[in-house]
Amino acid sequence: MIPGIIIVLGSPNDPQGNLHSVGLERCERAWQLYCTHPDWKFVLTGGFGAHFNTTDRPHAVYLQRRLRELGVPAEAFLPWAESHNTLEDASLAKPIVLATGAHRAAVVTSDYHLDRARFVFEREFAGTGVALEFIGTETDESRCRLDLAALKQHEREALARLKASSTSN
Repeated sequence: MIPGIIIVLGSPNDPQGNLHSVGLERCERAWQLYCTHPDWKFVLTGGFGAHFNTTDRPHAVYLQRRLRELGVPAEAFLPWAESHNTLEDASLAKPIVLATGAHRAAVVTSDYHLDRARFVFEREFAGTGVALEFIGTETDESRCRLDLAALKQHEREALARLKASSTSN
């Protein structure tokens, strides 16, 4: 049995597959966590989508490439969750995590995405016996080429829609 899983959520990359600063920040934070838990394994999320990856390779390839550059060994990676959005991040990561028998998982994402990721993953993993921890990176606004104001607004609106739909069911 694997003691824990580090789930790194996808983020945009450029048309050449280079991670934007937020993806690099997520990888760096995941690497730090791995250094304190070298017996944990990684689940990387991200497939394809017009809003984050238009290359011919899944976004998870670029996350794995960066983590390998940081020193994560190949055997630390589990299958990818080739997702298109946060809801799929959770739903596709869940069976991978459950198959390991791990009882702990750390979800690594950006600070501006943390609240929605927490809501989605806690709902998806409810009743599984997997204790979730959420780790938000600090977005370096001086390095970020993405429209952070628009991203933050999107996160607020998406979380509000999720909460509204869960209370109306």
